[in-house]
Amino acid sequence: MVSRGRTGGAEPLAVVGGRLCTGLLDVTSDLTALDSEGFWAVVVPYDGRAVCARFANVRPAVPWPGAPWQGPSADSWVSSLDRDAFCAGVMRIRDHIAAGEVYQVNLTRVLRAPLPETAPGASTDVAALGAALAVGNPAPFSAVIRLPDQDLAIASASPERFLALRGDHIRSSPIKGTAATADGFSSKDRAETVMIVDLVRNDLGRVCGWGTVEVPALLAVEEHPGLCHLVSTVEGRLRPGLGWAEAIRATFPPGSVTGAPKLAALDVIAELETASRGPYCGAIGWVDADRTVGEMNVAIRTFWIEDRHLHFGTGGGITWDSTPEGEWEETELKARRLLRVASGDTTAEQVVA
Repeated sequence: MVSRGRTGGAEPLAVVGGRLCTGLLDVTSDLTALDSEGFWAVVVPYDGRAVCARFANVRPAVPWPGAPWQGPSADSWVSSLDRDAFCAGVMRIRDHIAAGEVYQVNLTRVLRAPLPETAPGASTDVAALGAALAVGNPAPFSAVIRLPDQDLAIASASPERFLALRGDHIRSSPIKGTAATADGFSSKDRAETVMIVDLVRNDLGRVCGWGTVEVPALLAVEEHPGLCHLVSTVEGRLRPGLGWAEAIRATFPPGSVTGAPKLAALDVIAELETASRGPYCGAIGWVDADRTVGEMNVAIRTFWIEDRHLHFGTGGGITWDSTPEGEWEETELKARRLLRVASGDTTAEQVVA
């Protein structure tokens, strides 16, 4: 499916890989287009069809020239799973683990808040939110996608690389393990990291040449605004004739936001989660098909606008060693700073019921 043009409203744009993309040429859900020509902004939602948007004009990103972001009030957020339901989900996953069906499952919840009536001199444009995140929570794989005709309005402050491709060299950097400080990681954090690295190795092995998949970095500590992560790197060489479409199909959804074994974890996720993840836990990024290079994030720390509401997802990997309260608090830690930025409050602690 290819669509061209637009029907009104805000102009399409993307801010990806430090570039500002304007002048939308065409849009398709066909991932093979990423191996054709031109510069593409890409959204592969966890739930829904891929959107690949080719732009005519690509230049270095500049500071947002519009009105500042005006978000929902800090007390207006509600969660698809409240504390009791989330904790019950953790215990249910432990039952699945005890039965030998899974080793780890990523359990998430989607937060939702109504957008306010826009005050004079303020904006509820997702590009303004992206600018606020760039200041309040800068991230290495941030992205803003605004495609009105596709009803896409996404601002991501993701710290995680899903896939990077340069020629035939492919790389993934899964995050597993979250702590408030660099010395706060547990044995559970390390164990779940190793499980997911093994899963990513297997996923890449489906499209990479024999013997080319390696793990050059394991359990590296990265500091991000308000928290720390354990990050590993898995890389390999694509087999001849394969490209973006095959790489995404072999590895999607990302292992760090699903679990192991992946197919069994997906079944448990469908059983326990009550709201669609939408773009959350999918992938967002860019591809320069002319240069055979590109990069996509894992769409965590990601906001999207739908039905005049702002949405945000938060979650974590559940293993046998998980405790319900500990996992709930990890979801709060991951969300706290981002929700403060989205609500325009840089001082108050944020707790979502």
